[in-house]
Amino acid sequence: MRYTIEKCWGNCTSVREEGNTMNEPLAQRLRPKTLADVCGQQHLLAPGRVFRRTIESGRIPNMIFYGPSGTGKTTVARIIAENSGMTLHKLNGTSCGAGDIKAVLKDIGTLAGAGGILLYLDEIQYLNKKQQQSLLECIEDGSVTLIASTTENPYFYIYNALLSRCTVFEFKSLSAADVERGVHNALKKLSEGESTKVCMDEDACAYLAESAGGDLRKALGCLDFAVTAAPIEDGEKHITLEMIQQVTRRTAMRYDREGDDHYDIVSAYQKSMRGSDPDAALHYLARLLEAGDLPSACRRLMVCACEDVGLAYPQIIPIVKAAIDAANMVGLPEARLPLADAVILVATSPKSNSAHDAINAAIADVQAGRTGPIPRQLQNKHCDGEDALVKGQNYKYAHDYDHHWVEQQYLPDAIKDVKYYTFGDNKNEQAARAYWAKIKGEENV
Repeated sequence: MRYTIEKCWGNCTSVREEGNTMNEPLAQRLRPKTLADVCGQQHLLAPGRVFRRTIESGRIPNMIFYGPSGTGKTTVARIIAENSGMTLHKLNGTSCGAGDIKAVLKDIGTLAGAGGILLYLDEIQYLNKKQQQSLLECIEDGSVTLIASTTENPYFYIYNALLSRCTVFEFKSLSAADVERGVHNALKKLSEGESTKVCMDEDACAYLAESAGGDLRKALGCLDFAVTAAPIEDGEKHITLEMIQQVTRRTAMRYDREGDDHYDIVSAYQKSMRGSDPDAALHYLARLLEAGDLPSACRRLMVCACEDVGLAYPQIIPIVKAAIDAANMVGLPEARLPLADAVILVATSPKSNSAHDAINAAIADVQAGRTGPIPRQLQNKHCDGEDALVKGQNYKYAHDYDHHWVEQQYLPDAIKDVKYYTFGDNKNEQAARAYWAKIKGEENV
């Protein structure tokens, strides 16, 4: 039996038995070898697209691939690297250090790097600023070509100096059709490579593709599990829908509480309530609850009640608070019930952001220094110094006047005519507007 020593991610080495791939994950064993074999990402890989034409030209620019897991970033990067003719170095940001990067740079100007050096850096977002900066000079002068991949937004996690030297390409979640194509390809290759033919019911294949959540690697992992456990019947391994359902439960949720998926879901959740779409709001609530993220579901619901319904239906605030208290008291899965009630109520209620706009305007003035001394009549002191031009506080107690209101200056002199709040056009605020217009003698306002 022959063995091969090969370079791993980071600074480790491993001994691999040649020809023995039994312990490799199915996604790794069946990784595509050409761009044409890659499932999905046709906005980049379709014939005639700028990305594909650039790669096929042989002149590889510095690139960053950004997108969710299992969408082909690593596969495409490896295909490019293996067909570039350059010396390939592979590092992973989760395990490599400054020493690993220096080891790559040592090949510059040597025989080992005569054809050019291509550095494939996976999960680059885990490198710190100093580690990322160590690459600037070599990719600037072209002595190293960088292909980096990340599951996080590069504009947040990669430093600008490095980002400006690379072109960012977004890899999108695969459609169910893309995943199903990948599963069919895997079944074909499995049947060709194993002594026992593998077949799979069409409904099982469709279910697996739908449940993968746009992640082909996840689908192939479930398929690998099912193939291993499948009984042999009439000389072939037969995979049924029931078997796939057993290995795909709760696998469709792509969610990371610290990642982009989290912020996309909670953003869509609040915007759906704000947009008065109860069906969409319930969908995103369900995604949060299936991920076990009860705190985010409650927090955004409370914010939406105050920010987006607000004074159009002010009674909604204690109602939603009560629903959230009930949800946290009973916990999941029963928490879905009071939260669903509250989400539907918020989505179908009249909307007003008048209070939101008013407090933001007031805060903007305070942050800009537009304040000034508190008017004397509002101060909490009852005697004046010798230098006071007007003696006495002269505060007018509103309840001593008709309708419990009297005209009086409340804002500081510097901004005494500022208006932060404008009545919304909903029934509730218009009723308040009409009431105060009558009291203040402003019926024509």
